[in-house]
Amino acid sequence: MALTLTVSDEVRAVAPGFLQLAVEAHGLVNGASDAAGEALLDDAVRRLTARLGGRAPHEDPHMAAWRQVYTAFGAKPSRTRNSAEALARRALADGGLPRINALVDLYNAISVAHLVPVGGEDLDLIRGAMRLVRATGDEPFATLAQGMETVEHPEAGEVVWRDDEGVTCRRWNWRQGPRTRLTETSVNALFLLEAVPPMTPAELEAAGTELAEALAKQSPGARITVHPPR
Repeated sequence: MALTLTVSDEVRAVAPGFLQLAVEAHGLVNGASDAAGEALLDDAVRRLTARLGGRAPHEDPHMAAWRQVYTAFGAKPSRTRNSAEALARRALADGGLPRINALVDLYNAISVAHLVPVGGEDLDLIRGAMRLVRATGDEPFATLAQGMETVEHPEAGEVVWRDDEGVTCRRWNWRQGPRTRLTETSVNALFLLEAVPPMTPAELEAAGTELAEALAKQSPGARITVHPPR
């Protein structure tokens, strides 16, 4: 089935100049976190530190712009941070970045190195088209609470990624649901990289290219397509 991604006009009105780049990959080899992922994450932290030059992550111009976008659709960016800012804060904290699995570690490294939100979805678990919309508030969001499966609902007007079955990520790129997340058995994946000005299309494409190259190195023989920013 052909990959279908749409962004609603209502969302684009919230964030003029918003861009998303998709990396589609088939035939990946995933597994537990390993030494290669460790090296990528360590290098990402070094690049982040150099980029920030002593500033806090939210003071980076791209992260500051995302905070404005979050405020525009009613979220509180100091409480529900975009995924790149949240990862960057963890990267600079004593505990450092989490190790999840080989694929998640890889895209987390790209997110931190470029300070760009990146999400990874199991293509085999997506139902229908992926679309970025403003929620009605009725959409189901399957998640976990205290280790138990539960269903939540986004707030009306909240920006969410969703498919035919329900919400896959709340508050734009804040909190991914477990239904479509990448696990150690995932072989086909969709990676979404998201940017708002002042990040340029060329900078977003550079992050996407680096991700694709890292995936190809990790999974020789995988079929990887970079869909340009739009």
